[in-house]
Amino acid sequence: MELLIKTPLGLEGVAASRILELEPKAKLVVKPRGLGGLIIVDSCPNRFKLMEEVLREVPEAERVIPVEAEVDARIEEIEAAARKLALERLSPDQSFAVRTVRRGSHEFRSIDVNIRVGASIQEAVGAPVDLDNPERIIQVEIIFDKAAVAILDGRSEWRKMGFGKRPSTKFFNKVSIVQMPYLGSMEGAREIGRRIGRAVQAYEVRELVIAPNKPVNAVELASFIDGVWEGIESRFRVQKKSYGRAVERVKVLVQDLYQLVRERRGEPIIVFEPEGLLLRDAAAKLKELMSRSKRVSFLFGSREGIPKGVYRLADLVIDLAPAITLPTEVAAPAALT
Repeated sequence: MELLIKTPLGLEGVAASRILELEPKAKLVVKPRGLGGLIIVDSCPNRFKLMEEVLREVPEAERVIPVEAEVDARIEEIEAAARKLALERLSPDQSFAVRTVRRGSHEFRSIDVNIRVGASIQEAVGAPVDLDNPERIIQVEIIFDKAAVAILDGRSEWRKMGFGKRPSTKFFNKVSIVQMPYLGSMEGAREIGRRIGRAVQAYEVRELVIAPNKPVNAVELASFIDGVWEGIESRFRVQKKSYGRAVERVKVLVQDLYQLVRERRGEPIIVFEPEGLLLRDAAAKLKELMSRSKRVSFLFGSREGIPKGVYRLADLVIDLAPAITLPTEVAAPAALT
């Protein structure tokens, strides 16, 4: 086993064809034992040359791992191989993490490999463990009865929360979205409500306030609110399943727009309408308002814009896209982005 190549599901054949164009003498196993998204280069004249060419010429290859040790898929053998490589390649001042991907049925779990190999390397080398931003990655790829081990540069690993990133939820948790309802046909109101609900839940804002500025048709308003709840719930289910942290449903309130503005005087109120400042001209004040406040209200119109009398009570009026009228369901996510 020379290289282990990972691709999106269904693109293994395309990637394999391109690899053989680059190196006709390579021996490939595509989808070994039916495993999608995987290509094994069993042999090739120069694996490092082929690896560089694949990284440069084959975008279907999402990851290319040079196999430095191949052993039976027993935890003792994996530990010994990883320890030997670490003694040769890892220095005491380099942080590391063990990453294991396991395919097939075994008497141990991936985390068992991580813990055992990590402890063994720490004992042998004295290097510190850094699970978030390691300088080196001890990569263990288990494919049924075989295991491949490699030491990779920590920078080769794409991470959603890389070094220097901060969770955006701290910002969005301050934002109160104040949305005038979209009214009209019941199905139209419901669909726009769904889209807005999904958007505010995706950003995990502090709350959504549905704020008519005058008496409205109760049936149309109910359809809009039903859609909002459907959108919030559908996105919330996805977040609960995929996030490794607690997620809260966005709170939904209904309040008259004028009463809300009166009640929130003294808190930052930002209107998003075409008559406002360019975002670049408002950026400094917007940053100051966001940094000093516990709650900031973002006001969005619908078929009718935010009443101009409200502008006088706002701290900022911002035009997100000059000469473009944003659809109702796009305005809030555009502002949050």
